[in-house]
Amino acid sequence: MIVVAKIGSSSLTNAAGVIDEQAIAKLCVEVAGLRATGHGVVVVTSGAIAAGQPALGLDGARPTDLATLQAISAVGQSRLMRVYDDALGASGLVGGQVLLTPLDFHPAHRKQYLHARQTLTRLLELGVVPVVNENDAIADDEIRFGDNDRLAALVANMVDAAVLVLLTDTPGMLTADPRLDSDASLIEEIIEVDHELERVAGSRGTDRGSGGMASKLAAAKIASWSGVRAVIASAGRPGVLADAVAGESGVGTVVRPHDRRLPARKLWIAFAVGSSGTVVVDDGARTALVERNTSLLPAGVVDVEGTFDTDDAVEIAGRDGRVFAKGLVRHPSQRVAEWGGRRTSDLPPDLPHEVVHRDDLVVLP
Repeated sequence: MIVVAKIGSSSLTNAAGVIDEQAIAKLCVEVAGLRATGHGVVVVTSGAIAAGQPALGLDGARPTDLATLQAISAVGQSRLMRVYDDALGASGLVGGQVLLTPLDFHPAHRKQYLHARQTLTRLLELGVVPVVNENDAIADDEIRFGDNDRLAALVANMVDAAVLVLLTDTPGMLTADPRLDSDASLIEEIIEVDHELERVAGSRGTDRGSGGMASKLAAAKIASWSGVRAVIASAGRPGVLADAVAGESGVGTVVRPHDRRLPARKLWIAFAVGSSGTVVVDDGARTALVERNTSLLPAGVVDVEGTFDTDDAVEIAGRDGRVFAKGLVRHPSQRVAEWGGRRTSDLPPDLPHEVVHRDDLVVLP
């Protein structure tokens, strides 16, 4: 069994942003415990920016400009890996750094995806613990994850993991924000992530992190649709990794895997890439897309919202405004608007006629 364990900056650093070596040592001891029982483990870690900040004397609030964040990450990443190397080595393990970007998962960059998967698979075969982080030092602000929760979920899909453990500074997902409601209690099991749960999760992270419960729930949703069991649990809980893998009651919030498993390409389209606009379709087109798995043709388009280019991701909504699908468009927004309602026989023969091809379209859960 392969386990992916993700730990965030708030669980790895103290209030000053300095790396908490004891926290990493605890994690690595637990990783060694899983390895001793025959499991392969991939660690997805945050902390480079939080670690680099004090090293450069940049105390206080986290900078917001891209160039500074990239520079801080470059400084902090080596410091972060040094601690991991020492902690893993103390348990007789070897770590291997793997820095990834969203483009490594993008459907248009299949070779990069295959190379990344091959590297992670071979590291596991060699008995190495891959330590994965987003490549913040070179990532474009418009083409990046921004948090490592989604990255961890996509890595879990990439390596065919059985369990994704999202370690945080709370016992799991609670019924309310414990900072605002003292009666908040642990949600132990989630069968389906719905809008109400997403509302409860909110969107705020900590000063030292970029995620928060909303991003962890989103990652758990991706994992669920990958056929991976996800567990949101406290990094400080003793034996948390072993308990999460064993399915111990009360270990945290367990999000059950979905019966229907999306392939990596459609998983990316559905959950990992932001939408640049919306294509509104009529009832006939909606029925064809949902029930017959067809491509979206211009004849079914009634409106276009936003501005997008070829190969951008767009949401597809019905006349009622409800989004029911998502896909990669084959034409820019202006052309889609011009072609809306027209039959295939009326379109130029030298251009693809699909607005969204069925291979690039996902009917959303």
